[in-house]
Amino acid sequence: MPGLLVLMGSGETSPTMVEIHRAAARTLRAGARAVLLDTPYAFQENRADISARARGYFARSVGLDVEVAPAITGADWVFSGPGSPTYALDRWAGSGVAGDLRARIRARTGVTVLASAAACTAGLATVPVYEIYKVGAEPHWREGVDLLEPLGLRAVLIPHFDNAEGGTHDTRYCYLGERRLSRMERELPPGTAVLGLDEHTALIIDLESESVRVAGRGGLTVRRPGSLTVLPTGTTTDLGELRRLAEGRAGTSVPPPRPDTTSAGAPAEVTLEESIRSCEELFAAAADRPDMVAAAQAVLDLEAEIVKWAADTEEDSGGVEQARELMRLLIARLGERAQAADRRSEGLPALVEPLLALRAELRGKGCYDVADALRDAMGRGGVAVEDTPDGPRWSPAS
Repeated sequence: MPGLLVLMGSGETSPTMVEIHRAAARTLRAGARAVLLDTPYAFQENRADISARARGYFARSVGLDVEVAPAITGADWVFSGPGSPTYALDRWAGSGVAGDLRARIRARTGVTVLASAAACTAGLATVPVYEIYKVGAEPHWREGVDLLEPLGLRAVLIPHFDNAEGGTHDTRYCYLGERRLSRMERELPPGTAVLGLDEHTALIIDLESESVRVAGRGGLTVRRPGSLTVLPTGTTTDLGELRRLAEGRAGTSVPPPRPDTTSAGAPAEVTLEESIRSCEELFAAAADRPDMVAAAQAVLDLEAEIVKWAADTEEDSGGVEQARELMRLLIARLGERAQAADRRSEGLPALVEPLLALRAELRGKGCYDVADALRDAMGRGGVAVEDTPDGPRWSPAS
């Protein structure tokens, strides 16, 4: 079976990476064994929930029946993702998984997908991100699994390379920032390059043909002392060229990137953060016109995005919870619009009916708490809603 190494900067179980996963899965034989290594997050109390969401994502979106297993012997497809890189390193070293992962790459067989924390371990050294960013340890490296060595790459891999969550402080480079990364680079063995993978971006290496592709939302940065090369999404090259870039050899050239697509004719997915911003802007514009039908549709669009991103196991961003909070806020604003409307005006049905349609759709999807919040908001706005066997009825509240 052809070998494939896929490294992801983030978004491993989000809609942005579905087409990349599907393309990798298409290389598998019928009845292939797919294994999820949960080691990076195995210390977390919600370990079972994260695994269940990941398995559901791969079953629904990719068509893979994935088992959670502590070992990868006999697996055709292996995936590991979020959590703590150092926790994974300690357990993989003791259990033999680290050696098994290296053996897969040396044999150039099977599909190996490492993302976020797991991808962080792929180089000769690993960023201990939890210890540095969350505990305050002095910047340092840990020895990595070094899956890149069999490919002739002397490098470390840093996911979340373009992270911007910090706002007022620098969280690029997997939350290290420029100051700490520059300091840590000086401690690397001579001739070591930094490969930086942006969020929602994948580096796809065909181990048989040695072709290399960058796909997704961002790019791959090859960083060395005094030089930096960015391979944007759509770039296709080969391992030989990537080695030359990592070694800093003069005269390297990279083919220009192709259009940003992850499959034939399919544009790259927008992130949840972009969807949240878009829905909020659409709601505001509709409410200002005012067009309550369009405003209610913006809320429904936001709810659809929440459903689509429910399997995302990337917990640090808190994107799904942020979207839920915004949906509750927009529903409250719809209730305020109802309160502001003239109860005697002929326009009241045009305001209320879209809200009832929104409530019915929420109930149909099982979002009863949100539907009840909408009914209560309408009540505070002067519209009483009564559920009857024949459907909901509304009337101006006394």
